[in-house]
Amino acid sequence: MFEPRLALASLSGEADADWARAAADHAGCAFLGGIALDDATRAAAREMVTGRDRSEFLPEDPVAFVDAQLAALADAPLRPAFNVRSATLGPLERAATVCERHDAIIEVNAHCRQAEMCAAGAGESLLRNLDRLAEQVRTAADTGADVSVKVRAELDGVDLPAVARRIEDAGAAVIHVDAMDSEAVVGAVADATDCFVVANNGVRDRQTATEYFEYGADAVSVGRPSDDPDILRTVRTAADEWFGREVAQ
Repeated sequence: MFEPRLALASLSGEADADWARAAADHAGCAFLGGIALDDATRAAAREMVTGRDRSEFLPEDPVAFVDAQLAALADAPLRPAFNVRSATLGPLERAATVCERHDAIIEVNAHCRQAEMCAAGAGESLLRNLDRLAEQVRTAADTGADVSVKVRAELDGVDLPAVARRIEDAGAAVIHVDAMDSEAVVGAVADATDCFVVANNGVRDRQTATEYFEYGADAVSVGRPSDDPDILRTVRTAADEWFGREVAQ
C-alpha cells in the first residue's frame, strides 16, 4: 500500500500539500484533509469554525481543492491520500474519481466526533449505521480508487472487528484505527480483516510504534507531532527495523 510504513494522519484545516511535502523524507503516505465535500458537512464545518474556533478547509469548490492539492504532490516521494467527510454520495464519488486519477487513497471519515459533523450524517455517526458506511465505501471503491476508512475505538455499542469485515466486503483496502486508549483493539481488527491496518494514537517513539506492530498493524500514523522531524525519524526507523526483520524471518 505504501512504504515506508509510516503515515501522516490528517489534521483538519492544516494537513495540506505543503505539510505533506515537509515530512516526505520520513513518511510513505500522507492523509491530507479532512475536508467536507457536500452542503451538509460544509455547513457543519462552518459551525465548527465559528463555535469552536477550529481550523477547517472550506474552499469554494472542495473537489477542485482535492485535485489541486494532489497535483501539487505529483513529484513527492510519498503516496498521497485524502480524508473526506460527506453525507451524500455524489460529491464522494467525484472526489474518489479525482483520487483514483492521482493514484491517491481516498479516506472515508468515520472518525470525527464533533456534534455538528455527526448531526450532518458524517464522522463517527457512520460507525452506528454500517449500511450507510458500506454504501459510502462501495461508492468510492467503484471508481477504482483505493479506499481507507478512519475509525475510532471506545464507542459504546460499536464492534470494530465487525466494522472492519463490513467495510472490507464493501471494497475498502485500508482501515485506519484511532485506538484511543485501547491499543489491543488493533490486534482484534487485524485478526478480523485482510485490509491494510494503520494504527493511530500516541505514536511518538519506538516503543509505541513497535507495540502496534506487535498487535498486527501494517503501518502506524502520526498526527499532531507530524511536524516534528525527530519523532518522525524515530518512528520511521522503528517501522523500517520491524518490517525488515519480518521480511528476514
